[in-house]
Parts: sequence; structure tokens; C-alpha cells
Amino acid sequence: MTLESMLQEAAKQQASDFHLISNMQPFLRIDGQLKELDKKIIKATEVEILIKKALGEDQFKKLSTLKELDIAYAIPDGTRFRINFHWEKGNLGLAARTIPSEIPTMEDVAMPEITYDLCNYDRGLVLVTGPTGCGKSTSLAAMINYINQNRSSNIITLEDPIEFIFKPIKSIIRQRQLGTDILSFEEGLVHVLRQDPNVIMVGEMRNLETISATITLAETGHLVFATLHTYSAAQTIDRIIDIFPPHQQNQIRMQIALTLKGVISQRLLPKESGGRVAAREIMINNPAIANLIRENKVAQINTAIQTGAKDGMITMDTALTNLLKQKEITQEVFDANMLASLGRKNRL
Repeated sequence: MTLESMLQEAAKQQASDFHLISNMQPFLRIDGQLKELDKKIIKATEVEILIKKALGEDQFKKLSTLKELDIAYAIPDGTRFRINFHWEKGNLGLAARTIPSEIPTMEDVAMPEITYDLCNYDRGLVLVTGPTGCGKSTSLAAMINYINQNRSSNIITLEDPIEFIFKPIKSIIRQRQLGTDILSFEEGLVHVLRQDPNVIMVGEMRNLETISATITLAETGHLVFATLHTYSAAQTIDRIIDIFPPHQQNQIRMQIALTLKGVISQRLLPKESGGRVAAREIMINNPAIANLIRENKVAQINTAIQTGAKDGMITMDTALTNLLKQKEITQEVFDANMLASLGRKNRL
């Protein structure tokens, strides 16, 4: 069995993820649940041979030096994967995320109506947040695709690695990959202004430097999209501010209050009929939200979202309730997620 054949089986079974771990059997994630791909345990030496063959000598040397490597990988049928190679207890392993071959539309991923407005701004910051595996990249791709279909813009993406491959329609699109096209997100963001951008997409705001550069770009007249690993809109604001030194936090609050357009915070939940569906909290930066950010009253943002329905805002509780009423999710899934939401609110 080769890595390619296992990935082909993952694609055939419509798995979202494939896991290869030394001295264990391979696993697939289908509709959010892990299942064995095969009963056969793959030894550490076999995993190393599989990975060496797939990467080639130069890439394998890089993995051996850095201990982590993220790449995009395509199999013969055209299915692409985002693969993270890593070491674990001295042995090699990998986690592969399936990248859909078709770039989804906003309708395909059921984006709320207000998110179309976020795509039509000329400047500002739009954040798509949520835990790992919640569909952030897919939602972001749908939004970039919408702009590509409807606006004449120069779009530049900074990704690790490049996932969806965009074809220019009404826009120019440059997709730059970490490690091959740019040395770091920070370096890419510093030089992107010289590339005449209208829209910039940052794959992930990972550190203080990237977050600071992203906010500055949004301030200087560009529409910037980025992702962050947070569980709610309020936590997103907290995370951004807390990463800065205390003496800079007041300034950052002012910058966010001025530049932020909205936060889309999402989770992927198992559907009652099979498959998965996204539950999305939407925060729009209206005057009330901006004032709460400036005054460091982040704990009150949830209440402001509840009262901001006329501006297109949706709380996660409302999103979950709507999915339950539409019979998209079961009562059990609804109860578990409402409980999780309550716990997160209490921690704010």
C-alpha cells in the first residue's frame, strides 16, 4: 500500500481527513467521526518509507531538519490534500486534509446574507474564526470566489500551503505560498503593498507580527480577510488585544474599532441526515460594538450581538436554534453545543 493509494481511498470515501501514525492502523475522519481505513498496523519503518517516497529527498531532508512540514499534495484523479508531516515520539506521521476540487460558492456553504456585504467593502478587516477543522478555509475561499466573480480587483493571498486554486474571472489573483513564494507571513505582508492589492487574504494570523501587519494593511485602505483559531467573536477580540504588550493595547483597541468590519465565528456540526453543517455566529462592527471594543467591555459583546439582529448579527445560540428548527441537527447535538457555548461565555 502506498501513501497515494491511501489518499485515493480517503477521497473515494469522502473523508475530510486522513491520519497516518507509526505503529497504528490508518484512520479516516468522515462526517466528524474517526474510523479505521484498514485493520493492518503500519510499522514506523514502513511509514518512513511511504513518506520518503512521497516527499522526495530534498523535502524529506527539510522535514528531518524542521520536524514539521506543510505541503499541498495532489493525487492522479486531481483531488488535492493539505498535508502536515510531523514527528511523534521519534517516529514519523502525517495528517492530511482533503481540499474539495471545486471552489464553493457562498450559496454552497450557506453563508448568511450579511456576509455578502462584507465582501463588497473596499477596505477593512474581516475575520473568519473557529477551531481546527471547522471549515474556515472553505468559507474564506467562497468569499474570495465571490469577489473574483463580481469585482474587478487585484487579490493577493498568503497561504500555508495553497489550498483552493483560483482562476481569474473578473479579478487578478496571485496566490503566494509560505516557504516557496514567501519566507514568512510577516515578510509577505510587509512587501504586499508594493503589489498594488485591493484585497488581501492571510491564511492565518499566527503571532503578534502577523496580527499587527494585518491590522495595519486594513487601516491603509485594503480589504483584508484572515483566520484565527478562536471560538467566538468576543474571544476573537480578546485574543487579538491580549497578544500585544500592555502599553500597546489601548492603541490596538482603537485600531480594531476603526478597521474591523465583521467576525464570522463558525463550527461544523453533524447533520441529522448525514454529513456536516456550519453554525455561524456573525458580529458586525456597528457603532455599539466599536464603542465596546474601545472601552474594553468585551464581555458585553454577546449582548450587543443579540440586540444587533437588524444589522445582520447572529449569536451562536440563535444559529444553533435555527438549525434545530430546520431539522439540520439533532436535539443531542444542539444541547451539547449550547452547553459548550455557556461554558465559553462564563470564561470571558
